[in-house]
Amino acid sequence: MPSGTYPLVRRTARRFRGWGGVTAMAVACGLTASLTLLPLAHDGGAVAAAPGTHGPGPGVGTGVQIKADTCERPEASLTPSSADGPSIGAIKDRGKLVVGVDQSSYRWGYRNPETRALEGFDIDLARAIAKSILGSEDAVIFRAIPTNQRIAALDSGKVDLVVRTMTINCKRIQQVAFSTAYFQAGQQVLAPKLARDITGYDSSLRGKRVCTAEGSTAYEALEENSFGALFKDERDGTKDDKDLLTVPNQLDCLARLQMGEVDAVVTDNALAAGQAAQDPAVELKGRPFTTEFYGVAARLGNDDLIRRVNQVLVAYRNGPWQAAYKQWLQADLPGISGPPAPLYK
Repeated sequence: MPSGTYPLVRRTARRFRGWGGVTAMAVACGLTASLTLLPLAHDGGAVAAAPGTHGPGPGVGTGVQIKADTCERPEASLTPSSADGPSIGAIKDRGKLVVGVDQSSYRWGYRNPETRALEGFDIDLARAIAKSILGSEDAVIFRAIPTNQRIAALDSGKVDLVVRTMTINCKRIQQVAFSTAYFQAGQQVLAPKLARDITGYDSSLRGKRVCTAEGSTAYEALEENSFGALFKDERDGTKDDKDLLTVPNQLDCLARLQMGEVDAVVTDNALAAGQAAQDPAVELKGRPFTTEFYGVAARLGNDDLIRRVNQVLVAYRNGPWQAAYKQWLQADLPGISGPPAPLYK
């Protein structure tokens, strides 16, 4: 933790409502730690949009024709393969798979405050990929990366993959390579239960202070239609950015909401449902207003690695996915029948 952050942590921990003392402190530490790219230990140790409409079945892939000058189905990925290539070879030579993850999103990627181990749906998937490539689910190095540093971490080579609730869209497929989709979610509004004047992603946001993560699809949605909400910091993106309305990590928005510094949050409902489960004072408002697919991301050009991830996902959809969903997500996101069916180019 950077020097000078302890008073912030103490103040933040005192002001959390609906959290146990240990968990509040863990999240407050996550708030300060989220500002930088942090190497982690070699860890050995509200319904999603249109649930149940994921296609013909978890193991059935569909080939689609994608025109070069359009982006009709950005979630279509390369066909699966277990063949080694230069990217896989480099990982095997190193003996570890380096994966960018979240460490503060409850149920997805978070550090258990009692055991200090990384846990969650994305963590399980990352371990399954490591086992396929290197023979052991413990052959992985996790690096905590803020939302707005996911692409930069891949471009710089700091991580081989990002498994961090990353939405596949037309803009991002020009920047990184994605696997087939492993989860379906949607953007939704999170606000205090007592804020009855906020009804969802609509005109009730006019004049409200709305928080999003920098580089997120939620921020892009507000850029297209903010309904009169205040969502951009003064000097946004500069060294003088106060990171109040636009923050490096999505969980920072929840801290801002709990401290009364913002009125609402826009984020993936899959993440927001976990936050609502942690804090009974907040709830999801309205309905999801987008359909989004999460994918595993790699650096552009690392086709052999993406093909291997897709090969892992073929088997993962038929059993392990359901087990991970039941363990981590079902209580907060009930009613999802299975993963999205894969689409291939």
